[in-house]
Amino acid sequence: MKTEQYILTEGLLQGNFGAQANLVLIFGATNRIKEKGLIDMIRTAYPNACIFGCSTAGEIIGSQVLDDSLVVTAVSFSATKVVGYMVKVATTEDSHKAGAELAISLAADDLKHVFVLSEGLNINGSELVRGLAENLPPGTTLTGGLSGDGDRFQETYVLLNNKPKRNAVGAIGFYGNKLRIGYGSFGGWDTFGPERLITRSKGNILYELDGKSALALYKQYLGDHAKGLPATGLLFPLSLKTKKSSRPVVRTLLSVNEENQSMTFAGNMPENAYARLMKANFERLIDGAVDAARTSAETIGPFSPDLAILISCVGRKLILKQRIEEEVEGVRDILGKDATYTGFYSYGEISPFVKGGKCKLHNQTMTITTLSEE
Repeated sequence: MKTEQYILTEGLLQGNFGAQANLVLIFGATNRIKEKGLIDMIRTAYPNACIFGCSTAGEIIGSQVLDDSLVVTAVSFSATKVVGYMVKVATTEDSHKAGAELAISLAADDLKHVFVLSEGLNINGSELVRGLAENLPPGTTLTGGLSGDGDRFQETYVLLNNKPKRNAVGAIGFYGNKLRIGYGSFGGWDTFGPERLITRSKGNILYELDGKSALALYKQYLGDHAKGLPATGLLFPLSLKTKKSSRPVVRTLLSVNEENQSMTFAGNMPENAYARLMKANFERLIDGAVDAARTSAETIGPFSPDLAILISCVGRKLILKQRIEEEVEGVRDILGKDATYTGFYSYGEISPFVKGGKCKLHNQTMTITTLSEE
């Protein structure tokens, strides 16, 4: 397994792999990934590759975190086949169906892993993951993330081979017995305020907590920050537990509806679950990224990763600001400097917490997928 990587600028393509590349990953700012000339240039440079990527809220290359760039990572596998598939998502109600269709289309006896990139706004990430997980062959692992659009929340794009598309979900399957996959996902946020019962919701739309308007309660806690919703909601996600004893997942706010006083999140907010507000802790956010790296190193086993795909939430980026590269550097300290690092800042992350765990949608985490060939 070999890789080459660069930041693509207009009229300049630095690649050398050419027809050898099986896979090209592209992560770019919304305005960059829509530039047809750049995508055509990549297609010409790597004629045999599956080209896969999405719009972002920030791009990762090595230990750098960039904005308004287009990061290209070409991969040449020695014994692994890569196949891609894409579906359209007309409404959030199509999320489960989209996941099921992707899984069924990619399924095969030698399918090792599926990496999914989704529309970031018009999607129920929980249902997308459920549709995938229910229909993948036993033992197939699943990771990925939701595309981004900076802190604008206006339009997101997913690209598979041709021009980038809105309202779409794409996935690539990795086939073969020589590939080794690692994964891990951790957050690092602190909870505050009382735990509240979700008394009215529908899918990923939250209406009431403890029988009161969820949006009114949320604004009460945010104070002056409420004026900047939904963007400022990234700074105050919700911790969600389906049972008091269950392990919490984090949910990020995508939009608010003042007319019906509802809040739409990236994943399901089921009735009778428990929700609690969260806030950032600088050191714990960075420690969370390091913990994700440790978990991905454990799950890949004795193999050193050749490629690490980092997907971190845009909320972490807004909190850490000029310290944002510290979480990427923390990951590299664990996984080593020989691996190629790429990735992006997202509106949601997809991964099991630990080896053998159930795959879930997360928000506000650092999620890492590591790949290596024997």
